Amino acid sequence: MTGPATEPVPAGAPLPGPDGLLRCPWGLSAEEYVAYHDTEWGRPVHGDDALFERLCLEAFQSGLSWLTILRRREGFRAAFRNFSIPDVAAFTGEDVERLLGDARIIRNRAKIEATVANARVAERWEKGELDELVWSYAPAGRPAPRTLADVPAVTAESAALAKELKKRGFRFVGPTTAYALMQACGLVNDHLAECCARAGGRA
Repeated sequence: MTGPATEPVPAGAPLPGPDGLLRCPWGLSAEEYVAYHDTEWGRPVHGDDALFERLCLEAFQSGLSWLTILRRREGFRAAFRNFSIPDVAAFTGEDVERLLGDARIIRNRAKIEATVANARVAERWEKGELDELVWSYAPAGRPAPRTLADVPAVTAESAALAKELKKRGFRFVGPTTAYALMQACGLVNDHLAECCARAGGRA
């Protein structure tokens, strides 16, 4: 005797977790992703230092998986003094060499030097200016994606944000990195339509 017929799950559609709730497939692909998916990704992030941290981590993620960064996030925070913009802007060449020997982070010289250079750019801005700039590129609401195939890697807004940040002196911020930032910090809500976490993000 067979059970009732069921429709096949489309590729990239939400999947049920151990608790039975539907989640974006990537949110179930590793243990560390579950809490990040449920409580952080897609929820609004404000504050210059907080956004600076996300910008830096997204840049370090380039060419790697986000899981690699997530597993080292506390190490990054310790190494970069909680991503305090004034503190990182004061880093010297000796600090760069220290970071290159720090196994808690991704030891990539270009990315480390870009983090310090970006802090020096942001330090010259008015308080709240980085927050205001990033959030000024938040797009208007759009239909919720139904599968991962509906989620873009780059948008016109992320390309414009990357262009503006580069114009102001930021490094390692391309359109794909900018869009990943927008997803992570809630400028867009790319949780799938049936995902249990969607209500916690930005419509």
